[in-house]
Amino acid sequence: MEIQDYIPRIADQTLQKKLRTSGAVLVTGPKWCGKTWTALKASNSVIYLQDPDKRASYLKMAQTEPSFLLRGDKPRLIDEWQTATVLWDAVRFAVDRDPKKGQYILTGSVVVDKENDMLPDEKMQHTGTSRISRLRMRPMSLFESGESNGEVSLKGLFDGITDIKSISSLSIEDLAYVICRGGWPAALHLDKEDSLEVAKNYIEAVCERDASVVDKSQKDPDRVRSILKSLARNISTMTTDRTIRGDVRANDSSISDKTLEVYLRALRKLFIIEDIKAWQSSLRLKTGIRTSDKRQFVDPSLAVAAIGASPHTILEDFNYYGFLFESLCARDLRVYSETLLGSIRHYHDNSGLEADLIITLDDGRWAAVEVKLGSREIEEGAEHLKKLAANIDSTKTPPPSFLMVLTGGVFAYRREDGVLVVPIGCLRD
Repeated sequence: MEIQDYIPRIADQTLQKKLRTSGAVLVTGPKWCGKTWTALKASNSVIYLQDPDKRASYLKMAQTEPSFLLRGDKPRLIDEWQTATVLWDAVRFAVDRDPKKGQYILTGSVVVDKENDMLPDEKMQHTGTSRISRLRMRPMSLFESGESNGEVSLKGLFDGITDIKSISSLSIEDLAYVICRGGWPAALHLDKEDSLEVAKNYIEAVCERDASVVDKSQKDPDRVRSILKSLARNISTMTTDRTIRGDVRANDSSISDKTLEVYLRALRKLFIIEDIKAWQSSLRLKTGIRTSDKRQFVDPSLAVAAIGASPHTILEDFNYYGFLFESLCARDLRVYSETLLGSIRHYHDNSGLEADLIITLDDGRWAAVEVKLGSREIEEGAEHLKKLAANIDSTKTPPPSFLMVLTGGVFAYRREDGVLVVPIGCLRD
């Protein structure tokens, strides 16, 4: 379908590839990240299950003849499919009967637990394995939003193209703004002041409605706000649930471990929080690896909105700004690495060895990244990375494809010791 003012996404090519190789594709991710627009661009017909004028009729039809809702030119987009979960099995069955590729695209803004999120007569009978492939979307990276010049390619770095030279146009003030604005497509068309309201409106919707609707369990909006504020204050750290609970208890003494877990699960199901798991590898040194997840939001703007910050206030707290900058880098590296069939992890151990982010690819290649907002910290980051690489047990783990200090600075270059220095404003997939 032709869509005016559509901003190309990195996910466009991934979606086309999946349509060529699967009967159906499930596109998931947080609300407002652009799933529907990306899916529409690849579709020839669409049904909006949450259309308030037709929703009741659609639900009745889904219960009586779900295959009727699948009629239409292919690929057919079923937007927010979880509104009528029976359609999952209808799509799977349709693909079983007609094995053509690229027939359906389903989009969803919540994680659906087939055991707990449906009524007894809605239970999904099959996971869809081999019939329905999956694509995860997130808010826009800086390259997608046009703020990174994209002159340093992550794929190129993994392919050995490390003789890099580039200059980022993003200042520290620019980075503070894009952190607060976030990668929400709707925010890009607004002026600077108005664009900062998008993440605030998102957090308000989560607190007042979405957190309760997602698992059909009423949530206290003030409690949701308190949990989000605590997570925001601890962004890019390995803070435990126990610490989060203690933080929330300052204003909510009745919250229990079980209640906190229910609330956190709801936020994960909404794709609001997306923690980074620890990287497990073989080192020559025998030391304890910290296996705690690192706290992250799907977009740093949500953390900013949760605590009521602004570009001006984070510039006044450079320490916290650094944690938010790491969150921005984590978001972009997630977007870029997934096109390479990769993911991100973090590494910290009890001896002091660390890497803020580890990029791992399915073929076994990996790279270590230290995130440093200021140029004065580059040397420290490079030393951490070299120390980690020197202690890898090469008989069990291959050497890193590259070591990179990802910065908020201006110049991209390769140091004499081989460590790459790359501004986030120069990076792409």
